[in-house]
Amino acid sequence: MSWQFEEEELVDVLEDEKEDEGRTLVVFNDEVNSFDHVIDTLIKVCKHERVQAEQCTYIIHFNGKCQVKKGSYEKLKPMKEGILDAGINAVIN
Repeated sequence: MSWQFEEEELVDVLEDEKEDEGRTLVVFNDEVNSFDHVIDTLIKVCKHERVQAEQCTYIIHFNGKCQVKKGSYEKLKPMKEGILDAGINAVIN
């Protein structure tokens, strides 16, 4: 009986880790920041290549938001803070 409990516990831990890896960093459009500023921020903070940052910026502009990065909360939190420090609105979902 205790073996089943340990197995269930291990499955719960693995599911929690998998769920945490499924977080997304979302950046929102505003009427304040320039395209170049958003592109430069995504390159600096999220380590995007220029083309990827440009594509995300256009998606942000035309759709109002874009998922710019996926990962764990711990990985995304410093990126979110860097984006916010640049004056761009972002959240982790």
